[in-house]
Amino acid sequence: MSRYLYDGTAEGLLSAASRIIAEVSDPENATLVERENTLFEDGVFIGTDAVAAETLFNRLRQEAPDAAHTFYYFILAEKEGMETSLLRYLSQALRYGNRVNGNLADSAVRDVVTVSRKAQRELHRMKGLVRFEKLRDGAYLARMEPDHNILQPLAGHFSRRLRAEDWFIYDVRRRTAARWHSGTLQLGTIEQFTAPALSEEEMRIQALWQAFFKTIAIPDRKNPRLQKSNMPMKYWKYLTEKQGE
Repeated sequence: MSRYLYDGTAEGLLSAASRIIAEVSDPENATLVERENTLFEDGVFIGTDAVAAETLFNRLRQEAPDAAHTFYYFILAEKEGMETSLLRYLSQALRYGNRVNGNLADSAVRDVVTVSRKAQRELHRMKGLVRFEKLRDGAYLARMEPDHNILQPLAGHFSRRLRAEDWFIYDVRRRTAARWHSGTLQLGTIEQFTAPALSEEEMRIQALWQAFFKTIAIPDRKNPRLQKSNMPMKYWKYLTEKQGE
């Protein structure tokens, strides 16, 4: 079994997959891993080729758009150690088109689809769990710590839903941010982040919302286990209604 190495980036992964699929007689039996930069590392290193990466992804979008969608969210999942499974998935996607996602009997396909769906589910969930807070300058700020790197598609969603407002979404875990200002979306990294002061209006609204949330709660019908099942505690940190609990 041939062993190939790449630089650990999404573009590098696509570059390696493109070359392996094109040049190796049986790409589904090849192994692809991230290079560790050790002296005696075994394998053929394939450098990043932006053109090859873009060409492969565009081909995937044309021949198997569902598979391209699956691949995109798999990358956002940031799942390590599954490059070989992804290589096999891409090879099958180019051979079978969108039917590849139905081939769940294949362990590589099943693993890639499962990981991709987890990222998609979290994105869907965060669309409803993100809490924007109004700042003193009139802009809005939302903080989050998702398991998957979903900032870009989440920001795209809110750029359509909140077009008239200026806002920021900050991924605390990855120190990345999305900014929507004057109709333009920007993505970048913020290493040192200090949350700006909230507006007085925001503080009043939060106090009212927390009081309302406590008032409507029926003590005899509390079910913490069900609540945690529907809304895992890892998301509570930035929910206005859960502050102070």
